[in-house]
Amino acid sequence: MEGKKLITICQFGGEFVTKEEDGTLVYNGGEAHAIDIDHETRFEDFKLEIIELFKCNSGSAISMKYFLPGNRKTPITISSDRDFKRMIDFNGGSTMVDVYVTVGERGEIVVHDSPVMAGDTGENVARISDAPATRSSSKDVFEAAKHAKNVPSSWENAITGVNQRFSNAAEFREALRKYAFAHRFSYKLVKNHCHRVTAKCKSENCPWKIHAARLLTTPFFRIKTMNSTHTCEGGLGTKGSAAINWVADIVKEKMQDSPKYRPKDIVNDIKREYGIELKYSQAWRRKENARAQLKGSYKESYSELPFLCEKIVETNPGSFAIFTTKDGSIFHRLFISFHASLHGFELGCRPLLFLDNLPLNSRFKESLLVATAVDGNDGVFPVAFAVVDEETVDNWRWFLRELKSAILTSRYITIVADVGKGLIDLIPEVFENGHHGYCLRHLLENFREALPKKSSYEVKRLLVADFNASAHALKIEDFQSITGGIKDISPEAFSWIECSKPEHWANAFFGGARYNHMTANSGELFNSWVSEADELPITQKVDMIRVNMMELIHTRSVDSSQWLTQLTPSMEEKLQNEILKAHSLEHEIIFSPIMDSIVEVRSNSIEMVDIDQWTCSCKAWQITGLPCFHAVVVFERIGRSPYDYCSKYFSTESYRLTYSELINPVPTTEKPTQNESSQPAVVITPPSRPPRGRSRIHRTDRNEVRRRQRAARQCLTQVVDTQGSC
Repeated sequence: MEGKKLITICQFGGEFVTKEEDGTLVYNGGEAHAIDIDHETRFEDFKLEIIELFKCNSGSAISMKYFLPGNRKTPITISSDRDFKRMIDFNGGSTMVDVYVTVGERGEIVVHDSPVMAGDTGENVARISDAPATRSSSKDVFEAAKHAKNVPSSWENAITGVNQRFSNAAEFREALRKYAFAHRFSYKLVKNHCHRVTAKCKSENCPWKIHAARLLTTPFFRIKTMNSTHTCEGGLGTKGSAAINWVADIVKEKMQDSPKYRPKDIVNDIKREYGIELKYSQAWRRKENARAQLKGSYKESYSELPFLCEKIVETNPGSFAIFTTKDGSIFHRLFISFHASLHGFELGCRPLLFLDNLPLNSRFKESLLVATAVDGNDGVFPVAFAVVDEETVDNWRWFLRELKSAILTSRYITIVADVGKGLIDLIPEVFENGHHGYCLRHLLENFREALPKKSSYEVKRLLVADFNASAHALKIEDFQSITGGIKDISPEAFSWIECSKPEHWANAFFGGARYNHMTANSGELFNSWVSEADELPITQKVDMIRVNMMELIHTRSVDSSQWLTQLTPSMEEKLQNEILKAHSLEHEIIFSPIMDSIVEVRSNSIEMVDIDQWTCSCKAWQITGLPCFHAVVVFERIGRSPYDYCSKYFSTESYRLTYSELINPVPTTEKPTQNESSQPAVVITPPSRPPRGRSRIHRTDRNEVRRRQRAARQCLTQVVDTQGSC
């Protein structure tokens, strides 16, 4: 019987009748209630539950008896814990046992329902425990009530009557709300506690009333009394606060299937389906209430961020999780970099970082600043990220300083980033020995916006294509040839290129190691993660980023364990392309050794390959990190393997080192109570009050575009006025 539940059918108010044929006792009349018990149940708790069930005076003499299995002639008395445990043991082979309750003088039986014998099926228990006190009362209410339009049928039967069970008080209150809405009446809670709830109709002198309480010996909540008669005409109506109070429940159910359920959709759906008229502001508030119930409060979530930082550092030693506020309580900045990311970047990734920013799609309009690298398979590798109240020069400076402190590398870092928000000055300020490569994607946008309006679409398309080609050109003479063609078409565009500092974006002049990565579009990975969490509070958004990073690192670690090649798959493919190109041109190539390590290779051009320095005058080897086909020809002639001359970052071994450390789970993001923490609870507020009405995100984006266009045109005007002098 250990751990097993025994259902006791407590019967009260009936009488025993002796059968003449065999002398057994049969119980007739009264009412019955079901209570779950087990070996952990105490007799006194069971007795108190009986007193509450039958509303007995606590000072009254109460007698409880039961029959042994197979013997219905001699009732056995229960008067102590020992008797109570024996009853449980004696009925260990059954699921139910009848207990007959007597109140008052000894031997006086006062019970009220038909008996349910030990060993009956579970269907009998459900029938008795769910039956209303007055069997026709609920039906009478259903027939007399004014039903709401298209209300789910389950709402009409959310309350069935006395003895109906619920998991807890919250479940009962929710069922009561749906029931009242379906039957078009309003109620008020006279008592509202976790142990008992009493409600009555709001209409004066209406007798409708319901009372439910927790069963002392079980986790269940049960309706104990219910007067289901209404003498009023309800009063819910189709307008007013009483109707509005139900909308959050309806919206919550819809939002579970459609997280981006809009307020205007709520207004239309509630009007069409339930006949209730709502204002947009009312629908918006109910949506916010429903969203908060499903996913948590936006505002309260900010106070959980310091605790989240503590947990990240605690569960992932070596990680950085830094949180700052303004004026002690207003959210300002959050920086996070996991040890697994820092370890992987240092051991397996090229000394190359990409900076990007994207809106967090939050009602408080924070920005997400991200720093990523590329692994040996050219996959985006997250290094660090920050949530800031807004994208400003000061916040970028703070992010770069925290990033530099976190990575702690002695390597010269190349950073690819946009030229906006002061990054032109900030990157050399923080990374003194680093190189700033301008993001070509942003640069192309600026170039396109700066082109003269009088230029035709075809001319603009040609100029943009040539500008892109000039950025990828490997040799200075190739760059000059392409930009010379641009000058012939548009002198203004050529002057803009001269003023744009090509040493920061053109391969022919760039001094850092960019490995032919021209754009900082790695933020797209974070954008895909954030877009999944649009409706989540800030702490849950941050934690979702962590979860996605954890899954990405684990997945790539598992995948790479199956690789059999010396290089990663993408680099293996690129090297094989160079080998095939060398084989296809081998008969056209003249191989001329000049020194032990320097070889002249002649094909369409004359290139010098220096084996010891890992360079080729075509510059492809230096820029990509993989031997070009000129070098491959040399290796095959002298009997060496091109695999020995590939960047170490492209090896499968380095890739596995990149993903050798995993991000550990963070067990909880719930802020501890003051009792659990020695520090007083700190309330963190959002960075700013959100503007009322329609979001201004799109308007801000358009203004930013216009600002860039004006700046680009001003630059062109200045260039033309000074006759190309920068």
